[in-house]
Amino acid sequence: MRILLALAALLALSACGLTPMYAGGTQSVSAQGLASVEVPAIQGRGGWLVKNALDARLGVAGQAVPQYRLDVRLDDSLEALGVLNDDTISRERRILRARYQLIDLATGAVLLDATSGSDAGIDVVSSEYATIAAEQKALENLALEVADRMATQVALTLRSQGAQGRPVQP
Repeated sequence: MRILLALAALLALSACGLTPMYAGGTQSVSAQGLASVEVPAIQGRGGWLVKNALDARLGVAGQAVPQYRLDVRLDDSLEALGVLNDDTISRERRILRARYQLIDLATGAVLLDATSGSDAGIDVVSSEYATIAAEQKALENLALEVADRMATQVALTLRSQGAQGRPVQP
């Protein structure tokens, strides 16, 4: 009985219409499109971290002729959350927000205009060095998270462009 239920579940799952985004490996529409996205420099330390993370996620940088450009503007802020009776800060929140546009270089059309962001809590301790190190580590982690979200949204956009008949070539 269990075997029949498992087989029925597998058949139902295969009929749901879901397909892997990167089916076809490096020849897939998503992988080819991602490899052809150029990311210009982004201002600030957070921008450098986000650009490096995006370059790592978008494929082999520099091996495909750029067809798209991903313009990114970052807003990095640090705000006090917890204030003690003696007006000292006990907790901070680092917020990293990105506004980004995917632009088709051939037509100048904006294919994607979106925002992404994340935040992290930081304990402020008596050691100034430890607090600064925690703030920097939070920025590194936030940059990775924001870049992951952006790369996923870009991949989905490029996949839908390929599905609409728009050729995406390396």
